Amino acid sequence: MKAGPVLRGRASSFEGGRELVSVDPTARPEPDPGRRTGLERTPEVLALIGPAGTGKSHRASIVAEEMDADAILDDGLLIAGGKILAGRSAKRESTRVAAVRRALLDEPSHAAEVREALDRLRPSRLLVIGISEEMVRRVLTNLGLPPPSRVMSIEEFASPRQMRKAVRIRRTEGKHVIPAPTLEVRKSFAGYPVDPLRVFLKAKARKRAPGRFVEKSVVRPTWSALGRFYIEDLVLAAIAGRAAVETAGVARVYRVRVDADEAGVSFELSLGVVYGHVIRETAAAVRRRVAEVVEHMTALTCRKVDVIVTRILPTVSGEGRFWNEGINTTR
Repeated sequence: MKAGPVLRGRASSFEGGRELVSVDPTARPEPDPGRRTGLERTPEVLALIGPAGTGKSHRASIVAEEMDADAILDDGLLIAGGKILAGRSAKRESTRVAAVRRALLDEPSHAAEVREALDRLRPSRLLVIGISEEMVRRVLTNLGLPPPSRVMSIEEFASPRQMRKAVRIRRTEGKHVIPAPTLEVRKSFAGYPVDPLRVFLKAKARKRAPGRFVEKSVVRPTWSALGRFYIEDLVLAAIAGRAAVETAGVARVYRVRVDADEAGVSFELSLGVVYGHVIRETAAAVRRRVAEVVEHMTALTCRKVDVIVTRILPTVSGEGRFWNEGINTTR
């Protein structure tokens, strides 16, 4: 087995079933000859810090708006203008250790991707989210950026009651917030439930701009015990088959093939069409119906639906309600 990279300057302990992570600010990753230091235009860096689960990501958009920050760097993702421009979320990693490394941008290719996106964006101000000033400095070192000009605490933007509520939700429900719209987050969290969360940003008097809604996303990290779930292929096949057979023009479903992975789920359905219905239109309707029902019922991303019409059947009563209970589910 190939040994994984070593995270230098990291210490961990367990207390009450939780892993506590600290980062040594004096520790630096091994130098990489291919790593470029510095950006074409260096943005002013602001830092928002606070203990895990106290609502930093939830309030990141509010803080960025208040501080005129053009972009947010949170848990490995560079976000600007409601879009994820670069990176991979630490919440998508399979273990806590991998999540810490991802959030720190310790992987050279990850840091390079974020740097290139910053070069293209050229923000005047960048808001970096972290659990401590030491963590933020580690991230900035990996990006070749200077230390933050201002370090803000979550206590400046959230009351003790709000922070206690955020911590309780984190511990009991395992929910984390990503300060980006759900459509953007689902691209990197395909196959996992992602719920939208809309927050109203009040108008800023000095800008004379109206208030507006900002969408964020709520996820459960894959490394969390509350963030894992598994749906058997037989269940997915049953959902897809039922959706197909309830489509006008479909007489019977003979087979459903399921292909599920981290990116989402794909289906191949073999079915019979009622005589007189246009095959192409019926197949297109089945594809739309299956994708809509599967995504609604499971929150999984439906990547592809292939439809194979194997038979033309005569019109019978109860059209579209014949369900083959002995459906053959294959991978």
